[in-house]
Amino acid sequence: MSSPWRRHSGEAQPAGTTWPDDCTWRIVANPELDFRKNPQILSSIVDAMVDGLFTCDADGNLVSWSDGAARITGYAADEVVGNPCRVLEGPNGKGFSTVHDLLAQDEPPEGVCLQECKFRTKDGRELDLLGKVRVLTDEAGRVRGAVGTFTHQTSSMLANERIALRTEPPQGQHAFGGLVGRSAPMQEVFQRVRLAGQSGVTVLLTGESGTGKELVARAIHDLNGRRDRPFVAVNCSAVPETLLESELFGHVKGAFTGADRDKTGVFQAAHGGTLFLDEIGDVSPLLQVKLLRVLQEREVRRVGDTQATKVDVRLVTATNRGLESLRAAGTLREDFYYRIRVYEIALPPLRDRREDVPLLVEHFIAELGPTHKKNVSGITDEALRCLLDYPWPGNVRELRNAIECAFVTVTGDQITLLDLPPELRRIAVPHPLQSRLTPAQEAERQRIQLALEQERGNKTAAAKRLGISRVALWKKMRRLQVAGPASSVG
Repeated sequence: MSSPWRRHSGEAQPAGTTWPDDCTWRIVANPELDFRKNPQILSSIVDAMVDGLFTCDADGNLVSWSDGAARITGYAADEVVGNPCRVLEGPNGKGFSTVHDLLAQDEPPEGVCLQECKFRTKDGRELDLLGKVRVLTDEAGRVRGAVGTFTHQTSSMLANERIALRTEPPQGQHAFGGLVGRSAPMQEVFQRVRLAGQSGVTVLLTGESGTGKELVARAIHDLNGRRDRPFVAVNCSAVPETLLESELFGHVKGAFTGADRDKTGVFQAAHGGTLFLDEIGDVSPLLQVKLLRVLQEREVRRVGDTQATKVDVRLVTATNRGLESLRAAGTLREDFYYRIRVYEIALPPLRDRREDVPLLVEHFIAELGPTHKKNVSGITDEALRCLLDYPWPGNVRELRNAIECAFVTVTGDQITLLDLPPELRRIAVPHPLQSRLTPAQEAERQRIQLALEQERGNKTAAAKRLGISRVALWKKMRRLQVAGPASSVG
């Protein structure tokens, strides 16, 4: 059979020529191939689809179930048609509306609604399903049902379907001394780290918690001639004020109660190398004076000792606090401030370099895979979009923790949205009704969610706990859009 597709001109393309830009494709009229007029062809097309397709009525009961849906789930059409649609009802609290919820809304959503859930097949396998559902209405706006498709996210068949959110790195370095980033702010950091590594000046690292200040300090050390000497890191805020002086400078036996032996401080331990003092803004003014003396005289005196010891240390400090405001308030000495702020490197928060998120995710997956002994090769589009939309108050540290959390629940070769921590999903996919609920309705919704969690999704037990009938619970869940528990078909 000849191809039904031809150019709009209807003429064959002469050799060595190209079609005009405004030339469009059209299908040649052929009733035998018009699926809109031939139900048999339409049915064959639907059943040949890799994705599963289903329709349901206004009450949420399945009306049709394609061969693709049967192949993915293991449930044949005659096992599910006529039963309530349970296909895309994610676990309680996952942030996705169920098909029932979409049908029950006073104002049905327009367009396609994305759905995602973990689904247990007939043979007991757990799949991560990604679906799209559209509510169908009549001319009067009344809900008549819904049509949807779904597919197995971790299937290799999706490899060419995923949106290309990862882009090739631009010219320049995108991994440096444990730091990862291709964004302009990070390229600036890389350049300043190189310059700091080539000198021996005192460096101040500024930036929010979790931006990687210790990694930068270590990179500076590794680029310097001191790389073969010790690198010692101390978090000043983690050591009690009464013990910090001893931690920094050491003490002699009998210097204070409990000092039953001599102790070497971190300045001496880092002799010839680099000392990294994190949270330097938390150091008291009295200790600032003593640190200032060490920096000026290049010698330390242990607590209780009468003799000073020469030290050769490259100092790198860091803070997530505004030192200017501390200086203005008098809690940070001005001479100390200028002594530690010889060369400053400001680390950008992750929200200001979102283009680095895919690269960081890839880096953490490769890093954590061997530790957790899971063969995870990537992340789904919806999960990555969630990570791109999240504000990241904890910065890169929080992102790494989120990926490690996902390794606990991931079952396939791709991290899905449902594998991410709940706080990320709640922000990325806000509940459609929450902004319209009264305080009393929101409180009732939370009580129902809690009861379902306590009863592990058992609606009968949850209704009993709440003191209502199962039918009443079901109606409240639909009205308040409480996400139902993960369940199998039927």
